[in-house]
Amino acid sequence: MNNRHIGGLCALAALLVGSADAHAGRAEVGGYLRIGARPDFQGGSGKLGYWNLYGRLLNEGPYAALEFKYDVLERQRVGNAPYTSLHLKVEGGSISNADMLNGGLSNFRISQTYARVGNVLIPGVVWQVGTIDTYFGDMGLYDFRPAQIFFETAGISGRYRTDRIDLLLGVGDSGYWIKGTQYNTILTPGGYLRGRLGDRFELGAGGMYRYEPKVEGNRNAPHVTPGLDYEDWLRGEVVQTYMEENPLRRDGEFPFPEATDAQSWKLIGYMGFGGFGPLKWNNVFVSLERLHPQLLSTETWNGQDYTLYVHDLTDERTVLMVGDELQATLIPDRLEIVMGGLYGQHWDADNDLAPSDHDRWYWSGVLRTQVYLSETFHWLGETSFAQEYSRNGNAWREHYDSMFANTGGVPDSRGLEYGDTDTRSTWQGKTGFVFNPLGPGVYVRPSLRLLYGAQYSNQNNAFGNSFVDDLDQFNEFGNVERHWHHVISLETEAWF
Repeated sequence: MNNRHIGGLCALAALLVGSADAHAGRAEVGGYLRIGARPDFQGGSGKLGYWNLYGRLLNEGPYAALEFKYDVLERQRVGNAPYTSLHLKVEGGSISNADMLNGGLSNFRISQTYARVGNVLIPGVVWQVGTIDTYFGDMGLYDFRPAQIFFETAGISGRYRTDRIDLLLGVGDSGYWIKGTQYNTILTPGGYLRGRLGDRFELGAGGMYRYEPKVEGNRNAPHVTPGLDYEDWLRGEVVQTYMEENPLRRDGEFPFPEATDAQSWKLIGYMGFGGFGPLKWNNVFVSLERLHPQLLSTETWNGQDYTLYVHDLTDERTVLMVGDELQATLIPDRLEIVMGGLYGQHWDADNDLAPSDHDRWYWSGVLRTQVYLSETFHWLGETSFAQEYSRNGNAWREHYDSMFANTGGVPDSRGLEYGDTDTRSTWQGKTGFVFNPLGPGVYVRPSLRLLYGAQYSNQNNAFGNSFVDDLDQFNEFGNVERHWHHVISLETEAWF
């Protein structure tokens, strides 16, 4: 970059600053961070269990986010004068010295960028152009947002909000998030409506619909390879089977894909109530989603790669999720609890053969208690229990030698199951001390925490690790029976 370019950028910056001053603009920065040291003397990766179904505490790694807001035209306290703000959010799950990726910037992304404009065209409506992610609320114990739409969408939304009504309508394109480098347009309209009865009750519902059009000649558009068998696809033997069944084919001949369209959708619901007795607030969320079909997979046969278009093998995957979280003050300024429950059902109508994340169901409960020993020094205790069930046979290994056995302890090298149980049961307990400089509150931040966590699971080594998972490694390193896992964590969490 030469001096002329630098001078031009400086002039542009000066012009923007001058324009902002003329419109009384201001900048704000907010964010979130989570980092800790978690020595694990059992060979784990610093997380107590596999995922947030057991509660987010000690089951999440480091994370950082920064969100920038610039008021190009500030909102006036009275009247319907137009106002405009620009927003940018950068976030990622790696921090130097706290995880294996050591804070590399390749682990971060610009997750949200949008302009928000109010009182233009329609008084009282706020327009958002760019990313349009929206949700009814969070489940803080799990760090989940079941009632969320437009997470993967860039487009435009309009929101009209009063003391009683909250209405949002939007439309955009979800193709880049869902398909990445295999982009094809996925038109996504949707919205929600939420009503309030005073300050103690809210009820809402909404949804979105995704449509990917049929485009002849576009290899990234939905296609179907005729005659695919699901079991052959699971085993990676589609091409092999075809070649064996068609010995008179010409070299390299394989069925051509046929163009089609693809559809998916999501429905969400929400109910919130509270503000009476010890109950501060209770959120209930529900979502029902048909996942978008997968585009393709590849197989290699005799040194040649073949592309399989698998729309018809992946277009009947459905997810139901129901979550509830309750926060209550049992003793004012002394004792507060948060309870949460989560239930999930995953169906894949195309697959009745093999265990899969798309064919399972699960439930869990989490209880967190926080005792305020003083204004800033607290004791925290949390317990959780969860069960996960595989619909299509065994999915987990209960013992150190489970890789050699399947149902009934019988080896089955051609089987589609994995391990020797179709149920995983997990209990976790966590306790320790919390220092909150800003005072009492389960969700008051920043927090400095010294915690101990224990987990028991019927699955062997049920936590992130580098233990053996195939026969060659077993012969070289061996394995052990380990159902208990322990973690100590010195960590901090803050949003600002």
